[in-house]
This record gives sequence, structure tokens and C-alpha cells, in this order.
Amino acid sequence: MSGVAVDGAATGTESPAGKRKFQVTLIKPSHYDKDGYVIQWWKAWIPSNSLAALYGLVLDAEARRALGPDVEIEIDAYDEMNILLPFNDIIARHKAAEVDGEGSGGPGSGGLVCLVGVQSNQYPRALAMARRFRAAGLQVAIGGFHVSGCLSMLPGVHESLQEALDLGCSLFAGEAEEHLDRVLNDALHGRLEPIYNTMAQLPDLQGAVTPFLPQTLVRRYDGLISSFDAGRGCPFQCSFCTIINVQGRKSRYRSADDVEKLIRANHAQGITHYFITDDNFARNKNWEAIFDRMAELRAEGIDIRFLIQVDVLVHKIPNFIEKAKKAGCTSVFVGLESINPANLKEMKKNQNKITEYRKMFQQWRAQQVITYAGFIMGLPNDTPESVKRDLEIIQREVPVDMIEISILTPLPGSEDHQTLYKQGTWMDPDLNKYDLECVTFEHPLMSREELQQAYWDAWDHYYSMEHAETLMRRAIADGIKPVRIWQHLLQIYGAMRYERVHPQQCGYFRRRVRSERRPELPRENALVFYPKNIARALRNYAGMGIYAWRLHRLRRRLEADPAAKDYTDEALAPVLDHGEDEELEMYHVNQAAKAAVAKAKAEAEARERHQVRRATNAAE
Repeated sequence: MSGVAVDGAATGTESPAGKRKFQVTLIKPSHYDKDGYVIQWWKAWIPSNSLAALYGLVLDAEARRALGPDVEIEIDAYDEMNILLPFNDIIARHKAAEVDGEGSGGPGSGGLVCLVGVQSNQYPRALAMARRFRAAGLQVAIGGFHVSGCLSMLPGVHESLQEALDLGCSLFAGEAEEHLDRVLNDALHGRLEPIYNTMAQLPDLQGAVTPFLPQTLVRRYDGLISSFDAGRGCPFQCSFCTIINVQGRKSRYRSADDVEKLIRANHAQGITHYFITDDNFARNKNWEAIFDRMAELRAEGIDIRFLIQVDVLVHKIPNFIEKAKKAGCTSVFVGLESINPANLKEMKKNQNKITEYRKMFQQWRAQQVITYAGFIMGLPNDTPESVKRDLEIIQREVPVDMIEISILTPLPGSEDHQTLYKQGTWMDPDLNKYDLECVTFEHPLMSREELQQAYWDAWDHYYSMEHAETLMRRAIADGIKPVRIWQHLLQIYGAMRYERVHPQQCGYFRRRVRSERRPELPRENALVFYPKNIARALRNYAGMGIYAWRLHRLRRRLEADPAAKDYTDEALAPVLDHGEDEELEMYHVNQAAKAAVAKAKAEAEARERHQVRRATNAAE
């Protein structure tokens, strides 16, 4: 069973005499920054659910003695975002588990290194790790959205996957539930297959093993936060999305009993905060039973707080928002993406209705839930001017708190990538750039440099000090503590402004390790590297400190203002019964917007006529 390593990773204990040991090392790779250094932090912000899912599955395999009664599985696990990997120690543990003679699977069969949840931007780092482990004779398997996305959407074997196969790695596509035992047994006997493609065999999650991370790993994140998926799959067809082509469009969900089990297990470790990673929890068909059970647990005195992701029509589901609040929801991420219906159409995000945006966000605010929204730029009709205009409209008319801006990126596994791949259109060959922050394709109206600069400018424009004041004033008016806005501004905008990394891959106190650089880049001279990075750290944290102080002074001034609770503006103004009748710039910004509003009006009138007919028929 699992124990604790002094470096903070979760690791196995010594095997009893007479038993064979099989070492499983789970690693969630990080990503290289623009200078080629691994992005690592003292504490990362967002836990890896892939790591939690695999950890839970390996624990279950050990408990069941899945490799036989005389084989004990030992686990060590690392999220590279918050720890410097001890490569030599990992290799030594695997070598110590190897056996000779009858029953041996040959060199390397003492264990398996699993690089888990590897996204496209993390794939170059994963390959660099794989080379080091393979050079030492260890067995390596790579899974995650890049492998699964390429095998599900592209013909043959993509060149990036072939590179891993040429190293002698195994690739795993799909979800590990119901398949991990076979992979571990194959590794034990030294007969790993090159590719395990289980994409056509997505598991039922009812009664499945639940994600779990030990406290030794959780404490390396921001606060005591862990993650789990209450369901998988999304019914929509967004062209930029990889989820629907990897996890499918059918809702598969965990039972309320399973969610209670994992929450109680985490509560026993003192873990109270969660990132529920369902791509769209609003379309989890078991959402109500799960929320009700979580509310019951809170009534018992179990502290539960979580962030979920939903779509813009979530407020149409009766009681969803109210029950989310009772269950412990403190923050919600909404897939807004754009206020321009022409852009939404390009992304096949037909479920987004701009006439519903204000009502939806206002209902979340009524429950004192902090709102995030995604905003994608780089669509075919975008220009620096149109992006700035759209952001200004959001600032004035949409009562959202934080937005996370990304550049449209053709991620392998998405329809966008598949289309460009089949057309032979140029896409940047460096997968490290597929992090939603870099330009990876040719835009019809902007050069790569113009689009990249427009991206950085967009962050600065939305998160101006003037808008920070507006966000705090709105929070006070809606009964939300402004210190929560202060904290989120520091995390979201601070990550981009001072660390130049997306908030989803940020953390506290960046560390750069001179030896952990992309293999194709030279190691910097120590006399250059250390002074440069000390200066960078001082500059970044001085800037962050000044920004935090300015926000603090702003917050204290607004908290002392007796009129602050009476604040209102266009975004907070109550939505009319017919929101499509409001006079908003968002509704008139272009012909696509006007057409969307006209369609919403026609649909509302049709619903009213239908209701009148039903009432008339009932009266008769």
C-alpha cells in the first residue's frame, strides 16, 4: 500500500519478504515556457484529475492483487508542476524491483512509468522524460488527450506518436477503467503492446473506482484542493473542443454514492476544496442527485467547496444554480467564448445565445458565486479593434467577474485540427506552443505577430484598474466580499501580467532549474542564468506586490464607502422578461448579432402563442 516519500511524492513501502515488487510511477508532465524551461512552482493552483484517476485505479489494482497474490504494487506519483522530478531515485526504485530467472519479464519489467493526462503542449516534455527513462531501460507508457485525440481524429499514426513508438514507448488511448489490469500485467511480463486503443470501449462510471490523491500530493497545490470528475462527455459540437472526440458526446456519470465515498475519503485527509473537472457539469444527467448528496454532507458538518464548468444555458435547468450553491459551489466557469454570433457560428457553438448571457450571470451572482468566462480570440473575422470592442461591451453589459482569454488553437483531437490537417494547411509543428497562448496558424486578417500582440493587449485591456473597481463595486452590491475579487484578480491577471503564463498553469513562486531545459536548447552558463533569473523574480514579484497593494487600497476604499451597496450599472440592471428586447450594444454590433436577436424574439413569440393555445384548450 502507499506511503510517503520525504520529497512530498506519494510512494510505495517496502515489500514483505517473499513477495515480488512491481513499481508503478505516475507522472503528470509539465510544459516548457517560452525560454525552454520547465514550468514549475512551489505550489501549483490546479490539481491533475488524470493523476487522481490513475492513482485511484492503481490503488484498487493493488488492493485486489491484480498482478497475482505474490506481486505487490508500489506507487509513486508526481505532478511536475509542483515538484522537481527525482529521475535517479525513480530509476533506482524500478531497477530494484527487477527480478531475474523464471517468471521474469526481462529488463525493465520491475515496473512501469506512466506519463498521464499528457496534453498536446505537454507532449514535448513527456517525450524528453521518456527518453531518459528508456535510456535507463525502464518501460514507459504515455496517455492523455494528445494520444487519444490523434488516434481518434487522424488517419494512421501521427508523426508525434511515431516518435514515441520509435523510443519503445507504449501509447494508451481512451480511459483506463476496465483496461489498466491488462496493461500492468503486460508490463509485468515484459510484453507491452505498442498501442492500446480503447476509444471504442468507454467505461460506465457507475460503481467505477473514484479519483483519489493522498494528502502528500494535495498539499503541494494551492490550499487543500483536489479534483474529481462526476461525469464525462458533452452533447455539444464545439469545433475547437477535444473532449467530445475523446470522452464522447454521451453523458456518463458517477452515482451520488460514489461521490459521497470520495468526499468522505478526502474529508478524512482534511481536504475540503475541489475542482470538479466535468467539461460541462450542467449536462451531467445525475447532477441533481449529486448536488443533493453534497448538500446533505455539508449539513453533517463536512466542509465542501468547489468549482464547476457549465454552459450558458444552465439557468434554464430548474433549480440547478440554487442547488449548486447549497452543495458548496463557490466559483463557476462558463463557456462564453464570444459575444459575436458570427464567431460562435464559426466555432459551432450554436448553444450559446447572446440574449441569455446577462440573465444567466445575474442568477449566479444572486447566489454569491464568483463567475469566470472563457473568451476565445483569433476567429477569422477578428481584428485587434474588434477584440477590443467586444471586451468593452463585456465590461459594460455582461455581469461576469473574471474572463480567461485564449487564442483559438487547433488542438489535436479537435474538429478544427482535423480539418486543417486534411486540407494540408500550415500549423506550427512545435506542439509546445499549443497552450492556448501562442499563435499556431495563419490568420486571414492578422499576421502572427499582430495576433500575438492583440492577445497580450486583450488581457491588459479587460483587467484595467478602472474595471477592477467596477468588479469590486458590483461584488459589494451583490453581497459578494470584495476580497474574493481581489484574490481572483491577483491569480488570473497576475499570472498573465507578471508570470506570462495562463492561469491554468500557474502557481505560487516560480522556479527555473538550469538543467531542466528543452533538449534542443543549450544549457545556459551559470554566471548568466542565475543573475538573470534572480533579476526576473525580483522584477515579477515587485510588480505583483505593487499591483496587490493598489488593489488592496482600492478594496478598502470601496468597503468604507456607505453608498457602495447601492451601486448599479448596465450589467447589473435587472433583465426584462423579454431580454431580447433590451437596448444593448451587444445586440447591434453586427448583422449576425441583429439576426440572433431577431431569432430569439421569434422563438419567444412562438412560445407565447403555444402557451396561449394550451391555456385556451385547458379552459375549454
